[in-house]
Amino acid sequence: MDYSRKPNPKKSAIVYGRDLRVSPKSSVTLSRALSGKSLDKGKKMLMGLIVQTRSLNGKYYTKTAGEMMRLLGSAEHNAEFKGLDPGRLMIFASAHKGFGFWRPRNWKRRREKRKMTNIQIVLEER
Repeated sequence: MDYSRKPNPKKSAIVYGRDLRVSPKSSVTLSRALSGKSLDKGKKMLMGLIVQTRSLNGKYYTKTAGEMMRLLGSAEHNAEFKGLDPGRLMIFASAHKGFGFWRPRNWKRRREKRKMTNIQIVLEER
């Protein structure tokens, strides 16, 4: 599988969410905001978006933040398994549009396309 970032496998943990039912536009916005932050700051930011105490560009992005929080937790477990120091982990996230498919035929909603997004999160030890 091709990843957008090719880190050192001994100092990083990678997680890939494929065909997630979230908006590609909001996931790109969140991944840009997350990239370059430490693990603790990224988790705080996502929790603030989920409980709606913090906004990003005037929006909360709760569904996308929930999916990214789930993926970030998985990446953190992968890093713990590899023996990486959680205090020195930096987040690098990327998101891009997945495949789209048309909804099943229904007279009122016959021209709607489902949104799919692929999200990759890399935790790299610095």
